[in-house]
Amino acid sequence: MASFKIEGGRLLSGTITPQGAKNEALEVICATLLTGEEVTIHNIPDIRDVNNLIQLLKDIGVKVTNTKSQQPTVNSYTFQADQLDLKYLESDEFVQKCAALRGSVMMIGPLLARMGKAIITKPGGDKIGRRRLDTHFMGFKCLGAKFHHIEHRNVYEIGTKKLKGAYMLLDEASVTGTANIVMAAVFAEGTTTIYNAACEPYIQQLCHMLNNMGANISGIGSNLLTIVGVESLHGTEHKLLPDMIEVGSFIGLAAMVGDGIRIKDVSLKDLGIIPDAFRRLGVKVETDGDDLYIPRQKHYVVDSFIDGTIMTLADAPWPGLTPDLLSVLIVVATQGRGSVLFHQKMFESRLFFVDRLIDMGAQIILCDPHRAVVVGHDRKLTLRASRMSSPDIRAGIALLIAALSANGTSTISNIEQIDRGYENIEGRLNALGAKITRND
Repeated sequence: MASFKIEGGRLLSGTITPQGAKNEALEVICATLLTGEEVTIHNIPDIRDVNNLIQLLKDIGVKVTNTKSQQPTVNSYTFQADQLDLKYLESDEFVQKCAALRGSVMMIGPLLARMGKAIITKPGGDKIGRRRLDTHFMGFKCLGAKFHHIEHRNVYEIGTKKLKGAYMLLDEASVTGTANIVMAAVFAEGTTTIYNAACEPYIQQLCHMLNNMGANISGIGSNLLTIVGVESLHGTEHKLLPDMIEVGSFIGLAAMVGDGIRIKDVSLKDLGIIPDAFRRLGVKVETDGDDLYIPRQKHYVVDSFIDGTIMTLADAPWPGLTPDLLSVLIVVATQGRGSVLFHQKMFESRLFFVDRLIDMGAQIILCDPHRAVVVGHDRKLTLRASRMSSPDIRAGIALLIAALSANGTSTISNIEQIDRGYENIEGRLNALGAKITRND
């Protein structure tokens, strides 16, 4: 198990550029299964989850080529799914690999649409509580798919002769569920209407890419999507957005240990309320074109509501605050002046990492699995260095930021979790003045 050794208490400065969006990459890479023609995707992040998905596509017969884009620093791949290995798609080895990778769940929609069948097992990923797949299954059933449980393999076989368009009201605005259903519906006979669809920028990007491939999707950017089925899709070229979660992570880093940090090319229009969430904690976030600049602040004062009540930050479906940034916001709040109630609604285990922050000296009251109150130190009490383990991607980066702000040397183990979502994070932060050593 790899680990980071972090020498805390160093101020960081300079410029950093966010990687391509992890969540968008998982969606659009799976969408390449919908055509036998070449699809080129630019700005793909070099991270564990994405690399594992690319390898999985290679295993099923997709031709994958790492190509040079016009920008040498941009990672580009060309995918061509013209000869899929149908036997391997039904093998136990394939099922086991899918079980280890949560992003594999978004292969189901494209395979069902193009091949008429898919094998499903419970996918892996973060240990942050139950992440149900019911929304995916309900959408596929609405399109006419049938499920069959194969007990001795503990998998579900899903199949249909022909998907047919339908109206559906999703029970939750699931991002992966919406992506999966949209990809299945592009070949469905007739018109599919999805109400309460997720509408975050990465879903919009997926829909635009599919339309560029010949799909007929309207309502993009709203929670009501209409898909008119087509016979086939062709190749295209697509560029990923910057990763909004990484942008938010860097804002939090700059607030805690920054001596003036510029975050380049953030696609400001696609960040939603992320900058304002940090501003509510008193963090100065300045805009300069498509860059963000976070100056050094000796103190940042947490806002209160107009009636004087304690500031509350809660996650919500887009355009609300993404749950993926609550961990970072909690760390930032530990050094603010004031108190904040954090309400994590979506995942019942995601706040348990605050025990590590409490061990470091943070004043946090964990009310229940979904709520925590943070009483800020106003930088009068610095966090203590500690030994800890990363429970998931987002808690991992939050703990890394906490360790960078702490006096002394900290160790974070199980950093494979951080590697799943952040490309060469120690190298990029060391370039700003951090001192992080990887021990494999």
